Amino acid sequence: MKAKYILVGLLTLSLTACKEQFLDLSPISAVGTSSFFKTQSDVLTALNGAYGALQFNGQYGQLYVVAEIPSDDTSPVLSGSVTDQDEFDKFYVRTTNPYILARWSDGYRGIYRCNAIIERTPGVSMDETLKKRIIGEARFLRALMYFNLVRVFGDVPLVLTEITDPLQGYDYGRAPVADVYAQIVKDLSDAETVLATSYTGTDVGRATAGAAKSLLGKVYLTQKKYAEAATKLKEVIDMGTYSLLPNYADLFKAANKNNKESVFEVQYKKGNIGEGSPFANAYAPENSGNAVIQFGGGGNNHPTPDLESSYEAGDPRRAVSMANSYINSSGVKIDYYFIKKYADPPVANGDSDDNWYVLRYADVLLMYAEALNETGKTAEALPYLNQVRKRVGLADKAITAQADLRLAIEQERRVELAFEGHRWFDLVRTGRALPVLQAKAASIGIKTALTENNLVFPIPQSQIDINPTKIKQNPGY
Repeated sequence: MKAKYILVGLLTLSLTACKEQFLDLSPISAVGTSSFFKTQSDVLTALNGAYGALQFNGQYGQLYVVAEIPSDDTSPVLSGSVTDQDEFDKFYVRTTNPYILARWSDGYRGIYRCNAIIERTPGVSMDETLKKRIIGEARFLRALMYFNLVRVFGDVPLVLTEITDPLQGYDYGRAPVADVYAQIVKDLSDAETVLATSYTGTDVGRATAGAAKSLLGKVYLTQKKYAEAATKLKEVIDMGTYSLLPNYADLFKAANKNNKESVFEVQYKKGNIGEGSPFANAYAPENSGNAVIQFGGGGNNHPTPDLESSYEAGDPRRAVSMANSYINSSGVKIDYYFIKKYADPPVANGDSDDNWYVLRYADVLLMYAEALNETGKTAEALPYLNQVRKRVGLADKAITAQADLRLAIEQERRVELAFEGHRWFDLVRTGRALPVLQAKAASIGIKTALTENNLVFPIPQSQIDINPTKIKQNPGY
């Protein structure tokens, strides 16, 4: 039985489409995928299932647990003795934490879907241009999923082929971070050459060449390959495809999904079809009834007072992004910090139309400013920071020192991209996680000094128990 659970989820191909299509393929051990991937329609259905994997809780459904709660931006909900999220806030994460297991297993479930597409599609008789694009989309998705895994766990198994025998799982140990990044770069470099610049109709929301270039720029930035990052991000800017929306608030209206500022989003669709987004209800205040949102809220991912105070006077992004109180059904003001960016009225609990931004143009501009600044081109970088500030009516910064601009970019990313899954990874990438959080350790209840070990999270204990000779635990856990 143990072999069935090697790299949890690799052997399941339940292809839930991004929109209305649904397909459930049995595990390979029961009915092989040789009975599928026969037609162009089969391939497109499988690809929709790979996109659908991004909705999994362990991918973007609950990204905030690993991307925001460990940072200084948000704190977790606590209910009785339930501390699963609190462990990320105060850095005492158990190797059996369910969010860790979901992050691992849902990541590999998605990668399995991508691998099947990449391996099986070349043999399907279909339009060759479309075939190349589909494989490019699958490579983009695989790169994104591996990027999220390597940033959370460090070394991870690098599975690039379709698993057809449960015993194959025993062959995979943890690949070095450098090898994982090399594959991510290869996938994105291949994808950017075959993906479309834009789409129309029902194809809107698929990965584009701009999305591949933008993600590749972020990957280079994470690796501190600043010159390469600057080159790739400048290509995105020069495409002329993207622009900042004039009104920041419009970014978060469900009617404006996949807008001119959007580079790539996880797609959701409400309507009791299993494709709605959970964020509006998850983030609304706990015990608020319908005062904030229909069907009430879970109280997850509280914004911190520290984040609130980090907004400049007159910055409209604070009121768009968060609130520190609400009026209950009795007309009484209740002090409570909560996120407002995701507020589309749900048709059922956890069934809203809000998409999740993975990449948007403001992120690209700020990454480009960071890459330029880190290559010593501070004067060239400053206008890109100010371009983002100008959109919300804030005065230009006048900065000449590289170190000062570095902190200004960090601050701008914090308020511009709040609650979009960037803050923790930004702090780790720039080497600022330990000093920022250690300075706040006492106030947020961190009892021991943070070290480099805290910059990645533990490997799920179940994976080590299954394959102890090849899967070893991260130091400090």
